[in-house]
Amino acid sequence: MGPLPAGHPRRQRRDARSRCLVDGCPPVWKKALRDQRPQPAQIATTNEGAHPIPIKGVNPTGSRVGAGREARQNANTKRNAILDSRIRRDLPVLSKLDPVTHSDEKIVGHSAALRSVLEQVAIIAKADSVTLIQGETGTGKEVIARAIHEQSYRSRGPFVTLNCAAIPGALLESELFGHERGAFTGAVTQTKGRFQQADGGTLFLDEIGDLPLELQPKLLRALQEQEFERLGSAHTIRVDVRVVAATNQDLAQLVSARQFRADLYYRLNVIPIYLPPLRERTEDIPELAEHFVRKYATRLGKPMESVPEEVLEFLKYHDWPGNIRELQNFIERAVVMSQTSVLRPPLAELKQMRRKTPAESDTRTFAEAERDHILAVLNQTGWLIGGRGGAAAALGLPRTTLVYKMKRLGIETRKAYKRPQLLSPLPVARREMAAAMAGAL
Repeated sequence: MGPLPAGHPRRQRRDARSRCLVDGCPPVWKKALRDQRPQPAQIATTNEGAHPIPIKGVNPTGSRVGAGREARQNANTKRNAILDSRIRRDLPVLSKLDPVTHSDEKIVGHSAALRSVLEQVAIIAKADSVTLIQGETGTGKEVIARAIHEQSYRSRGPFVTLNCAAIPGALLESELFGHERGAFTGAVTQTKGRFQQADGGTLFLDEIGDLPLELQPKLLRALQEQEFERLGSAHTIRVDVRVVAATNQDLAQLVSARQFRADLYYRLNVIPIYLPPLRERTEDIPELAEHFVRKYATRLGKPMESVPEEVLEFLKYHDWPGNIRELQNFIERAVVMSQTSVLRPPLAELKQMRRKTPAESDTRTFAEAERDHILAVLNQTGWLIGGRGGAAAALGLPRTTLVYKMKRLGIETRKAYKRPQLLSPLPVARREMAAAMAGAL
């Protein structure tokens, strides 16, 4: 087959493609050149000479293009110029941001405890091993997990999260591994699980201690082999996922109580990180408070000044059992309720905070005071930890958090005993009457 003649439509389209590659014009030639014939550019003669007058739909080479192509090119050029100017403007600011770039949460603080954690994060991020983050509720475990992801080579991949305590056990397998259509009632479509969604990135499993026991072998296989089957399918799916797990429970104690598989615990505990509570990094409280004030003042459109020194003193000597989350909620509430540019939390709420004097802090550590308080409550409840009348309910803490605190503070669990109760007078009278009647007989 010989070369196509000069006026053949196929040759015109081929030449147009070549010009697009050379000139860098947008790839819109398909629609523009379909069933079109070339037209010469019109020339207008003026006193200064001949100048080409572009006609709508005709480019200077004489080949017809789409009617809106020139407008689209101009719009793209303007948009690219705007984006380029914004990038040049924001580049100095972007270079100073912390590594957590895909979340509103920031790592704030310069305490020695936090610096130690961040040093571990920088080392761990270079590896690809399973990581277990341990810490109390509200200490920022997800923020640390995201920092590990952002500093790793998987940072361009997805960061997928799953709270194992927030999903019923019957649906957790489907959330983790996906399901096929018709696998169970209501499964009308095929659905990818979190493992498959996180392929090429990081999967963060929060509250891993609440994972049902019957689902743990399948998770163990997914961690070891990087493969699994969807619910209702026999087809094996292979993925490339790094898993970062977190818990506020003592998994070793759960293993001893046969509530968590030992092999899964050893597989998760390859690289452990302990995240200290806020009461162990009190020097970070002023900086955290200032950060949250700026955050919520900007969100609410309020011109807030810095936090007064007397308020910072109250915040610094509070125990913060809810850790950073409790402090964040307190600052948000104070910003919402403030009527002036100065942060003024409600006086009654400040008085409710247990405030220590520096002299008390010198003679008695936070850990010692907390240990004595927990022991006193345990003695009052007959060493009953859970339940309505247990120590956890009296302290306002989840049972798992109290157990974790007891082990960290060196408080050994004891067998709960029933506290002696006074007999009501009515049963006593009935027993005396029955004894008298028996003696009469």
